[in-house]
Amino acid sequence: MRTDTPLTIYRSDYTPPSYLVETVELGFDLDPARTVVANRMTVRRNPDSAQREIELYGEDIELVALRLNGRLLEERDYAINGNLLTIPNAPEEATLEIETVCVPEQNTTLSGLYTSNGNFFTQCEAEGFRRITYFPDRPDVMAKYTVMLRADKERYPVLLSNGNLLEEGELGDGRHYAKWEDPFKKPSYLFALVAARLVCQEETFRLADGRDALLQVWVEEGNLDKTDYAMQSLKNSIRWDEERYGLELDLDRFMIVATSDFNMGAMENKGLNIFNIKFVLANPRVATDIDFQGIEAVVAHEYFHNWTGNRVTCRDWFQLSLKEGLTVFRDQEFTADMIGTSTGRAVTRIDQVHTLRQAQFPEDAGPMAHPVRPDSFVEINNFYTVTVYEKGAEVVRMYQTLLGVEGFRKGMDLYFERHDGQAVTCDDFRQAMADANGRDLTQFERWYDQAGTPQLRFEACYDEGAQTYGITFYQSCPPTPGQPEKKPFHIPVAIGLLDREGNDMPLVIDGEECGTTAVLELTQAEQTFVFSNVKEQPVPSVLRDFSAPVILQHGYSDSDLLHLFSFDADPVNRWEAGQRLAMGRLLKLTGEAPVSSRLSLDDTFIEAMRRMLTDESLDPAFREQALLLPTETMIAEQLDTVDPLAVHMARQFMRANIGARLRSELLAQYEANQTPGPYSPDAQSAGKRALKNLALSYLNAAPDEETIALALRQCQNADNMTDRAASLSALIHARAPQAQAELERFYEEFQGEALVVDKWFAMQAAAPTTDIAKIRELMRHPAFNLRNPNRARSLVATYCMSNPVEFHAPNGSGYLFWAEHVTLLDALNPQVAARLARAMDRWRRYTPALQQHMKTALQQVAGQQRLSNDVREIVTKALAN
Repeated sequence: MRTDTPLTIYRSDYTPPSYLVETVELGFDLDPARTVVANRMTVRRNPDSAQREIELYGEDIELVALRLNGRLLEERDYAINGNLLTIPNAPEEATLEIETVCVPEQNTTLSGLYTSNGNFFTQCEAEGFRRITYFPDRPDVMAKYTVMLRADKERYPVLLSNGNLLEEGELGDGRHYAKWEDPFKKPSYLFALVAARLVCQEETFRLADGRDALLQVWVEEGNLDKTDYAMQSLKNSIRWDEERYGLELDLDRFMIVATSDFNMGAMENKGLNIFNIKFVLANPRVATDIDFQGIEAVVAHEYFHNWTGNRVTCRDWFQLSLKEGLTVFRDQEFTADMIGTSTGRAVTRIDQVHTLRQAQFPEDAGPMAHPVRPDSFVEINNFYTVTVYEKGAEVVRMYQTLLGVEGFRKGMDLYFERHDGQAVTCDDFRQAMADANGRDLTQFERWYDQAGTPQLRFEACYDEGAQTYGITFYQSCPPTPGQPEKKPFHIPVAIGLLDREGNDMPLVIDGEECGTTAVLELTQAEQTFVFSNVKEQPVPSVLRDFSAPVILQHGYSDSDLLHLFSFDADPVNRWEAGQRLAMGRLLKLTGEAPVSSRLSLDDTFIEAMRRMLTDESLDPAFREQALLLPTETMIAEQLDTVDPLAVHMARQFMRANIGARLRSELLAQYEANQTPGPYSPDAQSAGKRALKNLALSYLNAAPDEETIALALRQCQNADNMTDRAASLSALIHARAPQAQAELERFYEEFQGEALVVDKWFAMQAAAPTTDIAKIRELMRHPAFNLRNPNRARSLVATYCMSNPVEFHAPNGSGYLFWAEHVTLLDALNPQVAARLARAMDRWRRYTPALQQHMKTALQQVAGQQRLSNDVREIVTKALAN
């Protein structure tokens, strides 16, 4: 816990490391109460640095001994200032030997070396390695590692670290050892070790170059039957990277290890990926379709990091999106290719756009807004954000949109050719893309440097006599903290034109035929493009496939939106038109909800929803996405002043109206999209279940005995967790009398399955029927444990971030609960606390009465004497004007 004044770190202040590390030899004598770490490393002065002292970082560790070239240093030979140890006047080359002690069983931060369920694990990104030993713990210091692990054999029969196993054996005192070597240079944040009682599923996998690699998925006993999907996902990822980018697994083995105590989803440590169990364990009984999809994506993401993040890493943490944005884009493309159909690809794209609207656009508009490449930070853990990851992926996607798939591959090849084994910057990646394709991408750098979501609007004019269609685009970007003025971005805008029959029109610009979708490149604040040979007044389909992460201020009429919703050949824009139709009505209803008891919904909208629901030519997965309403968060983003109760009432009214007026069609689709036979998580089956369960949800938004009986029957007879959880959630939201009994039955059946118990807490925490008294009651449940990140997120974070109507209760009770638990969590695990703290960072957008309660809660947290930098940075920025 830090009590000093937080220090702001600036990208512009980057200086090279004073010394580089050639080799690292680590020895661990593992004991939960006292682990001794011996560190011997060879270092040499960095010719690019003017400094003449060795700088090493250490945090929450005890320094036992420090030797330089064999000489034991006394306290006068070095200085420790906070977390920084310096050795002045060091020689050009040296061997450092450092002995430290840490206490893993007391490390509740889950950063560095810690214990979980009696097992040892590590998490070193971003700055966890300094909790293990003194080291120049920064990503631009890359070295080769050899690791010796020693531990009690009965308690810790499995000893793992990065790279390849060199040797293992007995020590004769009840302990055993294992020696590992990583043949590739890596930064310290990619170091990992595991000492545990685990079992594994393993396979030998033939790589494209003919080598055999050993693949292992390690889990606790009793979970081996839940590892098949993770293993298959790993094999698919390896093969896809070989075929798509020519990138191969470079080690003799690749290991995944699952633990229940983990701050993140997973970590890409070289050859030894450590995962949250949420993204490894799955079978039909305990995992939903979304869980299976998450496992496939996260396994792929961490494996793809082997090249985009490990072989080529970040020079500094400001460049985090260099690895994360790029690798998110790669896992998105992998997911789309695994589905293998154009509609499946579109549905994954819609899901990505939904994430941007739900989470990233609000971040861009709040006090924590930051560029994809931040200019400064107080705590780097706070910048593992949707801006760095998801918006970063959109920036990478725009390269591919501008350069084409082949051009993007050429850029990737040049990037690896130039930078394999190096720590580099976002500029290096951009330059490789530019040089490989002979393009000037100088202006494109603004996507990395400027925060905020660009806003785009257009005006169009059709000249019937000349048969031309001119469209003028205007781009702008609102001020964000520290950036009051923005320069024009380089924005690719994919556009099509629909005729009155709904068909795509052939496009011609400047005499060049562009097919039916043209990619226009906007580089100015105002820019006009003219299409020729346009036979009739078209309806423009702008920003196809969501070609840039911008807000399109459209100006479409209802008839234009209905036309696009009915006919657009671009599935993403077809979905988008439906979202716009719904949003317009939701905003109107929100304005009326607090003062009128007589809300209404027009027939035009209902008929559009009916046609979409019953159009059997469309995949169920797409129909499900097209019929989902914008969330309460998305509605709130459109309002100057947010009244959460009015937003909730408006959306619930619309859902109930759809449920009542489309009752017969919803019942028909519920029956038509059953999936008899053994469960399969394939995309077609998952799409059918999604549409069926959406129909069930709508039917129970206007519940009666028949719809409740339908949900109850599904809940009691379901043979898979997708259907079980969906029907139980429908019962809870419908306030069905049977809901409590089904919740109790659900817990009784699954109390031994940690991930299912997380679902049990989460579905109650998210329900608008769950008030603060119920949340506090659930916190007293014997299965609840605030120290476990998954459990804390499932109940506390879900209530604060996914139950807006109850969290924003008029009496402020939700905010007091938030303040209490941010403070409690901060003392245990600042990273988890900081993520919870983000629930209040946009408090100024709410009604004055709510603002006052929220400000009081924020000040309560800010006033804590002992507060981590993680949380202090967020609440300070939230309270600042």
